[in-house]
Amino acid sequence: MHPTIRAGFLLGASVAAWTLVMATTGLYKHPTLFYLFWLVIPIQIGILLWFLRLAAPTAGYGRQVWTGVSISLLGSMLIFANSYYLTAVQFPHYFQDLEALGRQMMAAKGLSADQIEAAVRAQAPMQTPRAAAMAGAIGTVVTGFFTSMIAAVWLRKK
Repeated sequence: MHPTIRAGFLLGASVAAWTLVMATTGLYKHPTLFYLFWLVIPIQIGILLWFLRLAAPTAGYGRQVWTGVSISLLGSMLIFANSYYLTAVQFPHYFQDLEALGRQMMAAKGLSADQIEAAVRAQAPMQTPRAAAMAGAIGTVVTGFFTSMIAAVWLRKK
């Protein structure tokens, strides 16, 4: 299997596995542990750096960036499918749980009931399986692009 495809599958599977851990353990429901979800970013950066370093002896700057974006695109497809499945099928109350957590955290910060309602209404369009999955996929590609642009400066054939 081509290293780029292998890295894309590894990226998608790693992020999907971490998302599954967060969902099955209920960590996403805890105000102090919810932020552990963002470990997907260092996971992605680590995988990209690993595979870009492997490609460095034969790839210049543009090829390195293209490789990183390709890895991220493939990974994002798997991440989209996993996110959609988890929030639409396996954990159908995921967004209700997040809303309850958000209300709890805003109340703890001292926001009024009207402020909380306004914030919940503002977030509502993104609180669907498709929108959340698309945000994750886009975030993966954007993170991959910027990581690859920066990493390729150092990790490339000179």
